[in-house]
Amino acid sequence: MNKTVAFVSLTAGLALTALVLGLPHMAPPHGATPVPTPRPATASNGSLTMTSRLSHPYITPGTSDLFVTVDITGVEVPGSKRTPVNLAVVIDRSGSMSGYKLQQAKQAARHLVGQLGPEDRLAIVHYGSDVKSLPSLPATPGNRERMLQYVEGIWDDGGTNIGAGLHTGRTHVAAARGGYTVNRIILLSDGQPTEGITDDAGLTQVVKDIRAEGITVSAIGVGTDFNEDLMQGFAEYGAGAYGFLEDAGQLATLFQKDLRQAATSVARGVELSFELPAGVRLGEVLGYRAHQAGNTVRVPLPDFSSGQVERVVARLTVEGTRPGSTVDVTGLKLAYSDLLKDAGVESAASLSAMVTERREEVLARQDKDATVYATRALSAKNLKLAAEALRDGRKEEAKGYVIQNQALFQEAGTVASPSAVAADLAEQQAVLQDYEQASDSESVGSAVKRTKARAMKSFGKIGSTY
Repeated sequence: MNKTVAFVSLTAGLALTALVLGLPHMAPPHGATPVPTPRPATASNGSLTMTSRLSHPYITPGTSDLFVTVDITGVEVPGSKRTPVNLAVVIDRSGSMSGYKLQQAKQAARHLVGQLGPEDRLAIVHYGSDVKSLPSLPATPGNRERMLQYVEGIWDDGGTNIGAGLHTGRTHVAAARGGYTVNRIILLSDGQPTEGITDDAGLTQVVKDIRAEGITVSAIGVGTDFNEDLMQGFAEYGAGAYGFLEDAGQLATLFQKDLRQAATSVARGVELSFELPAGVRLGEVLGYRAHQAGNTVRVPLPDFSSGQVERVVARLTVEGTRPGSTVDVTGLKLAYSDLLKDAGVESAASLSAMVTERREEVLARQDKDATVYATRALSAKNLKLAAEALRDGRKEEAKGYVIQNQALFQEAGTVASPSAVAADLAEQQAVLQDYEQASDSESVGSAVKRTKARAMKSFGKIGSTY
């Protein structure tokens, strides 16, 4: 990137501060009584609770940019009630997995087998250039012993045929799908696809087709050589979770976490939609795939487990008219299949803003939490840009995006409080230090993947990013 383009990018990043804050920061008049922030809207008709709020519940006449933040939370199930699961673990055994990584993958698979009971099913798939598998079996004591013996026989060999591994996992899970409400593939890879389907679009379509059959896909990347954008896409289109591990020794923990998430599922087929009234325009839904048809914007979300939280942040442009009037900002609908009720459920809410000529009232009523959430989502955009710049060898440009984020959080701290953004500022400083220490291809690769995983959480993919 040349200096002119870099300067434009930096300027655009700094302009995000104005979007988050909406107005220049002004202290309330001395001695004035603090004005309470309007309460967020909460709706729940089933196993998911939707809590929504506006960054600016009060706006001035004319055009205003504001942010809608929506938190979706899975109900806490007492004792985390265990749901039987139908799983396939799909393990990369290509040559690059040789040695420690494959040993740890096998240990993680053994640990997974030990967590299952007779009501669960498991297929074990391993792929290199070819694919081999142990078909889906109920995890009875005898079959668990058979599974453990099968895991011992996995060896490293060949290229990386991810598509064939996914196809085989799909076949085994689909064969037993009818008897289960939770059907899931856990994919593990440490490298780039080199055989079979190798293009991102083709592999993503494989995952879309798997999801269309009601099977969830979680994707775990190990090391510094895998395509994190592709694996993150697998998790997003597969409605599962994404995990990045530098050390394969943590695989057993991650497999257990994904099993726990699958086994405490409370909702699937989750979709959040925004209904935009006349005069309201969508700027963007930050970090999520969104589909707009007319005035309706649909955002697909992952399957939810007990206690899982995900957040969606959207930027809208609203026209304020007569002072004292109320402007409808958006209607919200959360639709999903409730696994505890065994029924389809919808929850709805609406958000509106009051128009005022008093700028100090806009400031006084600004939602502090929504401002911080929006700043995090905006910072995630910069983190993705920073990761790409670092990967391409533009380290100073990458650091510039992170410095922009520090400015964003400092400004947000003037609205919320310094303590509200202290952890965010510390995280941005840790990213800068990470970049300073990235001096070779492996450390750069690790820093890029760590940054993109941080970005996913900052966008609001909290429970679906390990």
